[in-house]
Amino acid sequence: MTERKGRVIGVISEELTHPCVVKMLNEVTHQLNTRGALTLLLNVDSPENRQSVMHLMTQQPIDGVLVVSTVYRDALNAAAEALSSTLMHLCSSSDHNNPRVVTADDYTAGEEIAQLMLSQGHQRFGYMQGYERLSSPLRRMKGFAAGLEAAGKTAKVLVAGSHDRELAYQAMMAYLKRTRASERIEALFCENDLLAFGTMQAIRDFGQGTHIAVVGFGDIDEARTSTWHLTSWSQHNDLLVTEALNRLLDNRYDENGLWRRGELQIRHSHLGKEVPGEMAKCGCASRH
Repeated sequence: MTERKGRVIGVISEELTHPCVVKMLNEVTHQLNTRGALTLLLNVDSPENRQSVMHLMTQQPIDGVLVVSTVYRDALNAAAEALSSTLMHLCSSSDHNNPRVVTADDYTAGEEIAQLMLSQGHQRFGYMQGYERLSSPLRRMKGFAAGLEAAGKTAKVLVAGSHDRELAYQAMMAYLKRTRASERIEALFCENDLLAFGTMQAIRDFGQGTHIAVVGFGDIDEARTSTWHLTSWSQHNDLLVTEALNRLLDNRYDENGLWRRGELQIRHSHLGKEVPGEMAKCGCASRH
């Protein structure tokens, strides 16, 4: 560019195939376009190429950096910080109380999902996570555990190994095969919708009259289809992006805005096995 007529914002992500990130990036680019800023998008698709990607961005005339991911990642954030004094990290989960990190309150989401499951009369609970977390679990898991603990319940943790529906399918199928019907969980909160889809498919394929209520997180477009009819937690992406860009471009902060909140999208997947009415008519995977 020989003559710059607007601000250039570098947007870095390492999960471009994740539906939640795709939704967020769509909102980011839309709002940057509206503000008259140019988006420079870089994909950090592996830890090995992080340094080369960051070096490439240093050669560009950028005015700020926005990191978009599903969770806060220290390594990615530290690398991006070296590029610009103006940096913001937009993610769906973080334990960092940092003005440069914009994330909704998924701890409350976990608590509300626990209450929803308890209200259905379920007695045995589980939590499906993508990765084995050696450090602190996601806040949504902490909130879920706290909500159950208040009712004297705990959750069994299942690990898929990645945010991949096929791996979630395999993990749930293995659990169903090795666990007696009388001991199986009755309700499962999945870390994201992709894990929920794989889990629900495994329950359906396993058959034998097995039913486990499932709730996801992210409310991606596929969650609304009749194939899944997945109850899922929805974050306000438009408000989250607006807050991140207000901080990044205008140095304006709204600490307690509506962007912190989300809401449950109630469908069928969290229900018990025998529920009359609409559930019997739809094609969701929880119907057997």
